[in-house]
Amino acid sequence: MIYSGTVAAAMEGRHLGFPALAVSLNGYQHYDTAAAVTCALLRGLSREPLRTGRILNVNVPDLPLAQIKGIRVTRCGSRHPADKVIPQEDPRGNTLYWIGPPGDKYDAGPDTDFAAVDEGYVSVTPLHVDLTAHSAHDVVSDWLDSVGVGTQW
Repeated sequence: MIYSGTVAAAMEGRHLGFPALAVSLNGYQHYDTAAAVTCALLRGLSREPLRTGRILNVNVPDLPLAQIKGIRVTRCGSRHPADKVIPQEDPRGNTLYWIGPPGDKYDAGPDTDFAAVDEGYVSVTPLHVDLTAHSAHDVVSDWLDSVGVGTQW
């Protein structure tokens, strides 16, 4: 999700003060399903704005709309790193690097976006822009003290 251009675009919209949705279809066939889900969410937002200040990351199974089982509020699962980086050359002779196919699912517990989509549910994950690892604050502070960084240059 950190590398998602869809989520990045939603973050930019949020920074501009707009309610923001990042919608992804988990495949390449049933765009009409993703469109119907998106329209339903937008109608809901227009009737009753969500006042959390959050971005909604929406993942839609690649299924016909009639086969969607419902919607779940989830947390982000995680993957192992991509398997490889693929160097290529653009028409001007510049080297480009493509991130290879996504790695295997690492955390796909029952409350994750992965699990919901795999089971035929639309996943809605509320995201916030602050990526600070608050739980690591004290550890990093203690480490900086122990290695003397910030007291001796």
